[in-house]
This record gives sequence, C-alpha cells and structure tokens, in this order.
Amino acid sequence: MDIDACIARLTGKDAKDAYAFALQIAAESQGSDAWYPYFDQFAALLRHKNSLVRNRAISILAANARWDTGEKFDALLDEFLSHVTDVKPITARQCIADLPEIAAAKPELYPRIRAALEQADLSGYPDSMQPLVLKDIVAALQIMDGTQR
Repeated sequence: MDIDACIARLTGKDAKDAYAFALQIAAESQGSDAWYPYFDQFAALLRHKNSLVRNRAISILAANARWDTGEKFDALLDEFLSHVTDVKPITARQCIADLPEIAAAKPELYPRIRAALEQADLSGYPDSMQPLVLKDIVAALQIMDGTQR
C-alpha cells in the first residue's frame, strides 16, 4: 500500500472522493487493523489547514483506536481533544461525535475525554452553532456514560 498516495487522496482537491475514501478507510478499520500501521501519518492530518481534512483524520483515527496497543492514541489524545473546540464548529462536531468510539475502545482515556467535554468553551462559536455543539457534547456524554457502567 502506498501511504503517500493515500494521504494525497485524503488531502486532494476532489473533496467528494477524499470524503468517500476516508469513509472507506474508517469502515475497513472497524474490522481490521490494516490501516493502523499508518496511524502517525493520519495523526499528522489533525494539523492540516483544511478543516475537511481534519474531519477525515478524526474519523479514521477514531476507527483505529480499537487497534492501538502501542498507546499511540494515549499520546495523541490532548491534540485530538483540542478539536472539541476546533476553530470550525463542523470539525468540533465531528470530533465530539467520534469520542464515544474512542472511549469504548480505550476506556482508560474516558476521564480525560469527559473532562475535555465538560470544560469545552463554546463561546468562540456563533450563537447559532453553540446549542448544536452543546447538544453533541451532551449526546456523547450520555453514550459514554452508558458504555462506562
């Protein structure tokens, strides 16, 4: 597998293809660790200037949390959680929506995830987006509370 070509496709100008490819990688990652060896390359996309690329990376990384035996996700968690209040509210919503999957795969990270959600400062978002992001946070916490018992 040519990971450089995959990264180029995920960051390419054809947003529709990049999105479909990210969905494919995330889906394949549900049943196989085939993409996990490229965790670091996907993690680097969290810093991409394009929020759509960050969204794709978030989904792929969340899907691969289940395969993380080397504690790479643990080391990445603070950076990942910074996207709970990403400059783009759509990216924040993507991150929040994927957090229950990470908490289920790595329950030891749940306290840090919960704290990040509870402490999220949503004041930087437009008034129209704040209630939506807050609703996402509440939903994620409810899902995680159900899986942590």
